[in-house]
Amino acid sequence: MALSFTDRELDVMAVLWRRGSGTVAEVREALSEDFAYTTVLTVLRTLEDKGYVGHTAEGKAHRYRPLVKQETAGKHALERVLDTVFAGSRERLLTQLVSDRGVDAATLQQLRALLDERLSEKKGKR
Repeated sequence: MALSFTDRELDVMAVLWRRGSGTVAEVREALSEDFAYTTVLTVLRTLEDKGYVGHTAEGKAHRYRPLVKQETAGKHALERVLDTVFAGSRERLLTQLVSDRGVDAATLQQLRALLDERLSEKKGKR
């Protein structure tokens, strides 16, 4: 299943992933921007139509929960960025990530350790 989110849908999904679930009012309150109740409701219904969230009745309200894991959505989003922005080049993507001047030495060391680990795994499979 190819996942595709608008910016607003991702904002709402981020709230659901962080909280585990939420009513329209709870999601609205947790968003960084001030959206109308009806806007948040529309986004949640659209996400539900796409099969990305589900709901259960809770009194007069509905409690929405994510049906798509954050890791799965992240993988699909990264694949799209890789294909559309970096023409499928993993090297260009990684270069962009590590060329950011805001990346401190400790983070670069962590990335190096991850890369070394992956290289070891690849060598072990030969």
